[in-house]
Amino acid sequence: MQLFSLGKLPLVKHKSTARCKAESIEPPGTVYLPMSQHIGKPAVPTVKAGDSVLVGSLIGDADGYLSAPVHSSVSGTVKAVDKYLCHDGTHTPMVVIESDGLMRRDERLTAPTLTDIRSLSLAARDGGIVGLGGAGFPTGVKLDPSKLASVDTLIVNAAECEPYITSDTRTMIEDGESVVGGVELILRFCDIQAVVIAIEADNSEAIRKMSAAFSDNRKARVKILPTRYPQGAERVLVYNCTRRVIPKGRYPYDVGVLVMNVSTLSALYNYVKTGLPLVEKTVTLSGSAIKNPGNFRVPIGTPISDLITAAGGTVSSIGKILYGGPMTGIAVYSDNAPILKYTNAVTVISEREAKPREKFPCINCGRCLAACPVGLDPTLYAKALNLDDPAMRAVNFERAELDLCFECGCCSYVCPSARPLVEMNRLAKLDLKKYRFSQKLKSN
Repeated sequence: MQLFSLGKLPLVKHKSTARCKAESIEPPGTVYLPMSQHIGKPAVPTVKAGDSVLVGSLIGDADGYLSAPVHSSVSGTVKAVDKYLCHDGTHTPMVVIESDGLMRRDERLTAPTLTDIRSLSLAARDGGIVGLGGAGFPTGVKLDPSKLASVDTLIVNAAECEPYITSDTRTMIEDGESVVGGVELILRFCDIQAVVIAIEADNSEAIRKMSAAFSDNRKARVKILPTRYPQGAERVLVYNCTRRVIPKGRYPYDVGVLVMNVSTLSALYNYVKTGLPLVEKTVTLSGSAIKNPGNFRVPIGTPISDLITAAGGTVSSIGKILYGGPMTGIAVYSDNAPILKYTNAVTVISEREAKPREKFPCINCGRCLAACPVGLDPTLYAKALNLDDPAMRAVNFERAELDLCFECGCCSYVCPSARPLVEMNRLAKLDLKKYRFSQKLKSN
């Protein structure tokens, strides 16, 4: 495996919303709250149709270790407990709540009592905090004391390298106090020796804000990263900030590093301070089809259509709507899809811009290999997918270190033949997963 000290691509960033202060939108008439808004098992609904709920009321309880609870983002009445079609084709339970427009807070909510790292981990779980940078990993699991014993460095991921997205930037500029508070919570209960706040060089205002906010913290420093994509990817970030290489199949804490998104730290602090769970977040709405791109504070579960209306609507026909940005974003099938906990942005692309490029056969130019931040060769996965023997496909996938691909999209971006290399990598991962599962069944 090869890692580079820089990200690979000098993308056009389209960061016009970086100066747009986050504005609160009118409470939606109805919110849609899927029980799967995180990596792991979906939460289990704890309410039924006809129940009254308040802002912060528990409506879905965590189901096991790798899970997170879901809370109501409005006050009102449960309209239905339905099924939701996720972007990956699976279904999850969903609670539909009709708002009364009053946004009354659940008075039973209280700030958690913290005594050690385990209590902080439980607080993160109870508050429904998950990774807000797009991954959705349950924060309570990330702060599990058993994982932090050898951690000496906290990296605050504020790189925000994906085009269009500026929600983390606004968190740093508008709510820097909560970012500092989140870091201090980690320092209070973990034996952290160094804190690195990683920001790309072109984000000058955020650099100034964070440098001033952490000026009195001797353990903390702002690291200015070159403006290259994908600086914010976990493996790349850890290497560029510490020169530590995360081995295949391992995690940042295996090399003594805890990585936390800057907005996640802010949300954790706000829950510990107020007792109000994660029910609202800042979302960037941008893209060529949006009339007034900007940043918006949105109740979780708000339909994307409501957010588009708040931005003045569209200026052209919509060709594609993405959760996230254009490099790693996931296309949604309807503008009725809700804002989820880990939705840091919604990118709405015009019909003209979304038109697919004509695809051609691979010309073996090697650009995808040169662009990959971990030195992989995506053409090998595409070739292996054409093999008839599942065992041979698996051998070739493993030989080409498929597990190291984190689907940043660099390969597809630079391909002159417009080949869907990221999609092929995902198919290859699914094929390998099925093969490994079949072998496990045979061995049992």
